[in-house]
Amino acid sequence: MVLPIMAGLAGTVIPAFSNGAAGVSKLLEWQGLSKAVALSVGTGLASTGLALILTILILAAFAGTPTFSRIRRGLAPLLSVPHAAAALGLAFLIAPSGWIARLLSPELTGWQTPPDLLILNDPWGLALTLGLVAKELPFLLLMSLTALPHIDADRRLTTAATLGYGRISAFIFTLLPDLYRQLRLPTYAVLAYGVTTVDMAMILGPTLPPTLATQITLWMGEASLAMRDTAAAGALLQLTLALLAITIWRVMEILLKRLLVHTAQSAPRLPHLDAPAALLARGAAAVVTAMLMFGLAGLALWSFAGLWQFPDALPESFTFRTWASAAPALAETSAATLLIAVTATLVALALCLGCLQAEATLHLAPTSRATILLYLPLLVPQIAFLPGLQMLALPLGLDGSLGAVAAIHLVFVLPYVFLSLSGPFRAWDARIATAGATLGASDARIFWRLRLPMLSGPLATAAAVGMAVSIGQYLPTLMIGGGRIETLTTEAVALSSGGNRRLIGAYAVLQLLLPALAFFAALTLPMALWRDRLLMRGLE
Repeated sequence: MVLPIMAGLAGTVIPAFSNGAAGVSKLLEWQGLSKAVALSVGTGLASTGLALILTILILAAFAGTPTFSRIRRGLAPLLSVPHAAAALGLAFLIAPSGWIARLLSPELTGWQTPPDLLILNDPWGLALTLGLVAKELPFLLLMSLTALPHIDADRRLTTAATLGYGRISAFIFTLLPDLYRQLRLPTYAVLAYGVTTVDMAMILGPTLPPTLATQITLWMGEASLAMRDTAAAGALLQLTLALLAITIWRVMEILLKRLLVHTAQSAPRLPHLDAPAALLARGAAAVVTAMLMFGLAGLALWSFAGLWQFPDALPESFTFRTWASAAPALAETSAATLLIAVTATLVALALCLGCLQAEATLHLAPTSRATILLYLPLLVPQIAFLPGLQMLALPLGLDGSLGAVAAIHLVFVLPYVFLSLSGPFRAWDARIATAGATLGASDARIFWRLRLPMLSGPLATAAAVGMAVSIGQYLPTLMIGGGRIETLTTEAVALSSGGNRRLIGAYAVLQLLLPALAFFAALTLPMALWRDRLLMRGLE
C-alpha cells in the first residue's frame, strides 16, 4: 500500500518543482484557481457533512427496528452502483430535459421544450454535492452496521430508554461517541474522495472553471507535455487541499465533542425529537434510494428508447438498435473491464487471506497504525499520486497495458476486500480448528478444508465488493492505461460530455450489470455449493 503511493508522490513532486518550479508558476497564473479550490473544498465538506448527518439520523431513528432491517437489505444493491453510473443516473433524472421535468411537463410547468435552467454543472457545485451524498450515504451506513455490534448498541439504547431518554437523545449521548470513533477513518476517506473526485465532477460538477481535480486531469490529458508540470503542481495543491479539509473536519470534531459533552451534562431527554427525526430520516432514506433507483431506471430506459421527445414521460417506441450497433465495442470493453476486475480481485483475495491467516496463526492483533496503512489508498487523493505514477510508468514502458491497470486497481480493491473479509474471518470459531488439530489435521489442511469452505459466503461477498470497486475505477484506468485501455467506466464518463443518451445508457447499464451479477453470484453460489450445510452458506 505504501510503496506505490510514495513512488507516485515522488513522481509528482519532482516535475512540479523542476525547471525552476515552472509548473507552480503556471498553476498560480491560472485564473480559475481560487474558484476551483473553493469548489473542491466546499463540495467535499458539504457532501461529507450531509452524508454523515443523514447516516446518524437514520441510525438514531431506526436502529433495532424492522425499518432498519429493510434499510440493511437495500444497502447491497446501492453499494454495487459505481460512482460514474450513479452520477449519470442522477444527471438523467434532474437535467432540464430529464425525467423529473418530463413527468411534470407540460401540465404543472407549461414547458413544451426543455427549460434554460443550469441544473447540471451548476457553478456552485450543488448537483455534484447531491450526487456525492447519494453515493456516500450507503457506504457510511454499511460502515456503521459493522461498528454497531461492537458497541453493544441494543443494551445501551434500552438502558437509556428506561431512564426516560428519547431515541434520538439516547443514541447521540450513549452511542455516537463510540460509534464515531470507529467511523472516523471511513469518514476521512469519504471526505478525501469528495474533495478530489474526478468522474462524478466531470458529469455533475461545474465546468467554468471545473473543480481542481478535474482541471488536473484535463491538463494530464493534453497532447503537449508542457502542461504535465502544471498538472503535477496542481496535484500537490490538491493533496494540500485534502489535508486542509481533513484538518477543518478535525477541528469541527473537537468543537462538536465539547458541545456534546456540555449538553450531556444537563441530561436532556428530548423525547419530542423522536417523531420529527424519524419522519426526516425516513424521507432522506426514501429520497436517496429513489434518486439512485429512478436515475438508473432512466439509464436503462434510454438504452432501449426509440423516439423520445420532450416532454413525453416515456419513449414512443422501444428498440434494440443501440445495443445492436454498439455490440462489438460493448463486448470488447466489457471483456477488458472483467479481465482487470477479476485479476485485481483474485490477487487481493489471496493477499488478504494470507494476511489474515498469518494474523490467526501468529496470534497478532491489528493496531491502529496497520489500520491507517490499510486506509492509506483511500485517504491519499488519487489525483495526488496517480500523475506521479503515470510519469514513472511512461519511461519504464509499463503504462497502457492490462497488467499495469490491474496492478493499480489492486491498490484500491485490496482495502475494501480486506474490510469485507476480516470481520467474518476473525469471527470464525477457533474451536473448530482445535477439533481438527486433535484429529491430526495440519494447519494447511484446516485452512483449506475447514476455514475456507465455511467462509465461502463471506469470500464470495468480498470478491463481489472487489469486482464492484474495480469496475468503478475511472482515474487509475485513465492515467495508468494511458488512454489506451477502455473500460465501461472510462467510456461512460467520456460519452457523458456528448449528447448520445442511448449509448451512454447502454454503457451505464453494463457498468451496473456486472457488479450486480457479482453480488448475485455471491448470494447464490454458496447456497448451491453447500445446500445441505446451512452454516457453510454464509447465511449465519
